[in-house]
Amino acid sequence: MTPPRDGGAWQDGEDAESVLTSLVRDATVRIHRAGPGYDPEGPHGDFLGSGFFVAPSWVLTCAHVAGEGRGRQVDVVYRTARGEAVRVEGAVRAALPEERPGTGGWPSPDLALVQLLRPVEHPCVYVSERSTGLRRGTYYFAGWADGGAGEPRRLGRECRVVGTLDDGSEGDAQVLIEASQLYPGMSGGPLVDLARGEVVGVLKSRATDTDGGTAIGVERLRTLPVPERAVTAEPDDLYQAVFHAHDRYHADRHNSPLDARETWADVQWELGASAGPALTPQQRADLLGRLATLPPPVSTRGLLDLLKGLGYTHRAFGVPAPRGWRDGLGVLHDARRGDEALERVLRYCVAAATAERPYVLPSTKLAEDALWDWVEKTAGGLRRPFRGELARLREQDACHRAPAAAPDPAPVRPPAPAVVALHLEARAWEPDRYDWRVVARPHDEDLPVAENHRGTRLDELPARLAAPLNKAFRMCDEPGDPAILQVVTGPALLDLEVDRWELPGDGRPLGVQRPVVARCPEPDPEESGAYGTYEGHETYAEERAARWDRVHTGPARAAVLDCDDGLRVPVPPTAELRGLEHRTVPVLCRYGGRDDARGLDWLVRLLTAGYGVALWRRPRDERAAACAEFHLRVVDTVDGAESAARLPQRVHALRRGVREGRTDTYWSEGIALLYGPPRPTAPGLFLQAP
Repeated sequence: MTPPRDGGAWQDGEDAESVLTSLVRDATVRIHRAGPGYDPEGPHGDFLGSGFFVAPSWVLTCAHVAGEGRGRQVDVVYRTARGEAVRVEGAVRAALPEERPGTGGWPSPDLALVQLLRPVEHPCVYVSERSTGLRRGTYYFAGWADGGAGEPRRLGRECRVVGTLDDGSEGDAQVLIEASQLYPGMSGGPLVDLARGEVVGVLKSRATDTDGGTAIGVERLRTLPVPERAVTAEPDDLYQAVFHAHDRYHADRHNSPLDARETWADVQWELGASAGPALTPQQRADLLGRLATLPPPVSTRGLLDLLKGLGYTHRAFGVPAPRGWRDGLGVLHDARRGDEALERVLRYCVAAATAERPYVLPSTKLAEDALWDWVEKTAGGLRRPFRGELARLREQDACHRAPAAAPDPAPVRPPAPAVVALHLEARAWEPDRYDWRVVARPHDEDLPVAENHRGTRLDELPARLAAPLNKAFRMCDEPGDPAILQVVTGPALLDLEVDRWELPGDGRPLGVQRPVVARCPEPDPEESGAYGTYEGHETYAEERAARWDRVHTGPARAAVLDCDDGLRVPVPPTAELRGLEHRTVPVLCRYGGRDDARGLDWLVRLLTAGYGVALWRRPRDERAAACAEFHLRVVDTVDGAESAARLPQRVHALRRGVREGRTDTYWSEGIALLYGPPRPTAPGLFLQAP
């Protein structure tokens, strides 16, 4: 995504600066007091102040702005790329300080993080990873201001940092800025370093007697509380979770071959900014994204020891010590120029790739390998002895981390869970109407509950099916163990979002109540003769059963088949799919829905290759082209489940997380699971083979 220096739309720094300020304004939001009933385009809504997106679903603002919400609830209003105003509910997850002072103004750092309570697509600013704090110079600020008529306006202006104001909070001195047109409501807006093209501070207050006010450096977020208990997952440490998501977002955006919009790294490069003497902005974005897929350092002390071993000591007086991998890289920006500076950055990466972990995920090994690959590629032009040293270190790391070989476990068919099967088929002569059948399977016996062959409109299905489905659920559910709802359809209906249905009288989507999976009628190779035999002369049915047994014996392994570095690629032909390991769970990242002929063909290809378990995500018009987060998390979901038998419950937990507003689950919005055991016993009176 890097435009050439001698061509394209950007010819000088002024053009790049205009693009930069546009990126800043696009990510700047309004904070309102929570409450239903107001139009985000209208003049009201209890406007409190400004904020800005720092990571997907995360807004940074001032504590005194967010603290005016009701019960730590606020509304966030932002504008889409089409200029539409969108209001999203948010919750204040952290504030510095946590409590409103009894008297006087809010002391520094006066920062708060607001989490959106539902997933939406939006842009994010680039936040500096440096530890040097704000220095004198020219900056840019943005925010929403009360225009006097009750209708906020979005403004942006240049300003100057002229000094500091010590309010008595040790190490949290505010920065004094000189600026005109700094209006009420702009508190919480971003302060941007124009030379480097990165957000370095947050507007805190407006002076009452002069043109200007104060700001606070974003590095103060490092003072967010450290978890008291051992960190076992990324969401356990809010600071790491937010900035890991930030760095993955920018790497994903910059590396995506399908997204032609300007990125922060592009703008920084055009500004002539550098990520220290060793890296270009593009290299930094890529590297930070890779570091953000690793578990964080075990502790700040451990990170400081690592930096000390590289010859660096954190000496920034009054600035919080580095806490994450990105912060350590920021310390290295002061490295000496030339090959030595790059070598130290690469040694830092090697230390991160081989460091002790607070926890290990299934994707951790992939993240380590990706970082090693980046190191070796970047070191290609450096001294031969240094490259030889890297090769030896990687070999040692591989030997150290290699797991002991274990024999494949004997296949064990898992016990059949309680299932409610909903059979749906679109009528060929009335494609907007569906025939249906509900079957309860509390054990191994099929108990017909209800059926209808007169055709039901799609919008009528939840109401018509409420009674038979609830009856079947009562027959199959155990306390704390709801039955799986299995939706049996042809491939063309797999994007039917039955998990989003809300049955009358409940109000919760079915996918939040219980596991909801899809199943396609199994092709009949004996009749069609189209599927041949496998290696060793196994029949289709034998291969299908062997795959099912292996992914349930475990460990299962995810394989994204239709996406390579953000580009849609064809799913391998059936013969190649048959050659994949039996423990493989195929994943489709670029499935386009029932109108996507290629996607439907690829789904059928998986079925005819004998796969009974697969994951994909349904299409979304607003979904960004980048998809690295989905790839990373789907590996953790599938590989972390060990056995495919746990996948229905894992997908159920993800859907509950999205409903509850847990940002670590937002990547799974629209996810679907194909889960169809071989040789199903449920009758299919009107279903045809795909």
